Amino acid sequence: MRLEARRELLVESHQHPAVKLLRQIPSIGPIRAALLVALLQTPHRFRTKRQLWAYSGFAVETHDSGEYRYVRGKLQRNRERITVRGLSDNHNKDVKNLFKGAAISASTRPGPLHDFYEQIPLTIKFSICWPGCPTNCAIVCTITG
Repeated sequence: MRLEARRELLVESHQHPAVKLLRQIPSIGPIRAALLVALLQTPHRFRTKRQLWAYSGFAVETHDSGEYRYVRGKLQRNRERITVRGLSDNHNKDVKNLFKGAAISASTRPGPLHDFYEQIPLTIKFSICWPGCPTNCAIVCTITG
């Protein structure tokens, strides 16, 4: 039954011209391309690539408690940087898993992207602080390469 569904998915996907374009991307095979077309339906749903990344769960969530503040009775723009909170929780889990699987596959299997990732030496350092501590920070990951 699974093989039959897979065959039908592949036959149906060959009718869409977008599948040929998606197949040109490393680690996007016939199944992933068919699933992308099925899940995203049409690229015209998203006006910008940011909307696609938000739908996929790769949008960076930020937080700003106040852009302006009063200093000596005058309104001034706050110089503090916007706090990054991580990735968005509101997303399509199937699309995110599809993109994550493609990225992992591209970086671990032989190919152009694997060669690119192999050239980058990474050093990862973690420093942990809790919200109640005097420095008022969270887990910080510094990647240098």
